[in-house]
Amino acid sequence: MKSRPSWVPVAFPAALAAGLVGLAGSAATGEDVPVTISGGHEIGRDDYGRPCVLMAAALGVKTDVFRKAFSGVTPARGRGPTGGEARRNKDALLRVLGPQGVTNERMDEVADYYRFRPQDGEIWKHRDARAHAVVEDGKVARIVVDDPGAGYTTPPKVAVEGLRPADLVVELHFGKDLKTNGSIRSIEIRRE
Repeated sequence: MKSRPSWVPVAFPAALAAGLVGLAGSAATGEDVPVTISGGHEIGRDDYGRPCVLMAAALGVKTDVFRKAFSGVTPARGRGPTGGEARRNKDALLRVLGPQGVTNERMDEVADYYRFRPQDGEIWKHRDARAHAVVEDGKVARIVVDDPGAGYTTPPKVAVEGLRPADLVVELHFGKDLKTNGSIRSIEIRRE
């Protein structure tokens, strides 16, 4: 394990350092507390091993339309498809997606962007989100999304360090821009 020089400053939230955030749930007014964001990269049972929600959004079609198009594809198990298999699969996709305005070029761009090898432990291209919580009077007042990330298929789990679990609602943004598709639009506290 590589040691850190003693002169390097360590960023540590003042509320945690002072012991003000704990089981009692109290914190100094306006303190920033780290947020842990995990998961959000699940593939549905009917998604043919693809991040269908992301691919559909990038193509500008409904997820069910993309799933219908992909149901006509015959995967090459354990190997790459032959030229004939690839053409038949592309034809099956474009039979459904072409009338929706999807071109062969766009289909290739989206498929290449979200290509991954799960057998090697990979997931599709994504960027992890970052956020922090603002704590006031011992309660989470709001969550600030510092980097919305990208590539989430489902709302990730969000936890605020040092506080009792808060009821948080994560809203995702899906769209044609591959760099922002599947990003976190907001993290709100459910108020009752």
